[in-house]
Amino acid sequence: MRTRGPGWYLGWLVGRQKRRIALGAVWSTLWMLSLAITPYLLSQAVDRGLRPRQAGPLLAWAGAIFAVGVANAVLGILRHRTMTNIRLDGALRTADAVMAHGVALGAALPRRITAGEVVTIGIGDVWLVARALTVTGPGVGAVVAYAVVMTLLVRVSGMIALVVAAGVVVLALVLGPLLRRLNTAGGEYRERQGRLATRLVDVLGGLRILNGLGGKDAHLRRYAAQSDAVRAEGYRMGGALSWISALGDGLPTIFLAAVTWLAARLTVRGELTVGELVAVYGYVAILVVPTWMLIFSAGDVSRGVIAARRIIAFLRLPVEEPGDGTAPGGPAVLRDPESGVVAEPGRLTMLASARPHDAAAIIDRLGRYAPTAASWGSYRIAEVAKPAVRERILVADHDADLFAGTLRDVVAGCTGAGDDAIRRAIGAAVATDIAGLDHLVERDGRNLSGGQRQRVRLARALAADPEMLLATDPTSAVDAHTEAAVAERLAAARAGRGTLLSTTSPVLLDRADVVLYLVDGRVAASGTHRELLEREPGYRDLVNRTFAAAPEAS
Repeated sequence: MRTRGPGWYLGWLVGRQKRRIALGAVWSTLWMLSLAITPYLLSQAVDRGLRPRQAGPLLAWAGAIFAVGVANAVLGILRHRTMTNIRLDGALRTADAVMAHGVALGAALPRRITAGEVVTIGIGDVWLVARALTVTGPGVGAVVAYAVVMTLLVRVSGMIALVVAAGVVVLALVLGPLLRRLNTAGGEYRERQGRLATRLVDVLGGLRILNGLGGKDAHLRRYAAQSDAVRAEGYRMGGALSWISALGDGLPTIFLAAVTWLAARLTVRGELTVGELVAVYGYVAILVVPTWMLIFSAGDVSRGVIAARRIIAFLRLPVEEPGDGTAPGGPAVLRDPESGVVAEPGRLTMLASARPHDAAAIIDRLGRYAPTAASWGSYRIAEVAKPAVRERILVADHDADLFAGTLRDVVAGCTGAGDDAIRRAIGAAVATDIAGLDHLVERDGRNLSGGQRQRVRLARALAADPEMLLATDPTSAVDAHTEAAVAERLAAARAGRGTLLSTTSPVLLDRADVVLYLVDGRVAASGTHRELLEREPGYRDLVNRTFAAAPEAS
């Protein structure tokens, strides 16, 4: 239910802490009522004690004002503490929901949403949603305070009450369009902010490679252009916010001056007492507080709705069904009917496509990381129990995360592989240039070159020794000499096991038992590398372009 819409989500957060929300509304209401009743007490002190020069009533009413002031201070503390707890609870529940869904998505997470969007949700949207909950306390208190003050004003003068009510209507008519503009600008600002964060994460992740290729300046210019666009959108949103803030402070002050002038005229004509004049001034002055609360609560809710919309979009990302079906009893063929790709046990199969994302999508479907109609033997892979799929079929992305630890731990992962098996995997991945199994690898392999990181990832996949290995571009960051060594050793390391790679490297393709040439995401031709070179002009052009653009250094 919480993902039905932003309003439902905010309502869900409120429902998780009903008692605290109710307490916050009570404290906020009592705090504002203590402000609202003070002008009445002042008017009584003037009319019943000061003007008739009666010391007893004057001291009594002064004592009441002092008691209300103390109560106001205590209520203010209670209100602030409760509302802080409400916001923290809302933020933490949202963070927990996002984290839990991210864990449920697992390895599918980076395939469904960009890292920049996740970062923006975590450091921005969570707190905007939490701030929107402010309306449950000060917002409720402001409405009650308005009703009480208007009632007190009616008792003093119906004309003044009518003027104040008209002022509230004018304020709503003026601020309504500004709040709508804020909502529109905030939505666009949030979209641009997410895209900018995505670019930043991508650039930081590949900074060393970009610097080596001389592409750092180009990406800097693109980032600066996007940053300027975000800043311009921020100015647009800031313009709406500044008008809301200025009018929220200025219009009530103008009303205060107008109402005070009117009350003073009525006092001169004898229709109001001096005490009632003081009370009217106090009531209208006090109305500035609930007015300010309502205006900024409306702004917080507007921004919270925008943030909740993005959070809901994340929470709606589909989690793959765990499945409970039976897995094949032994090595079995993987088939993707959408593309016509077939990966057979014991064969080294390679996908060649001018559009790498087509091959990556096929591997995701075969590895059950995307909605799929693929089959594993005679079973639909989407219905097989997920643990069996993950245990026997491994999808190795070329940019998969590397955790911090020794090279031994990074390569072994959770397989429990011994040192001999780890060394064989490292040798097959041509990663022996990294100093020893005890060499400390930093998080994300930041102390390794791009080629070394890629070869460590390949070594980790080989050490796992899965029944079927699916990998995307396993040698895209290494030089031609290293790539040739990887091609030779990979074929030997995976002998007797099923392997499906996506690549356009002629060195790797020449080692394949079968190459599947893809056009528009479907198999257009199949055969050995040399057969396809002879009979498929499109394949020949693809391989020649790749050979011409081969990397020069790992």
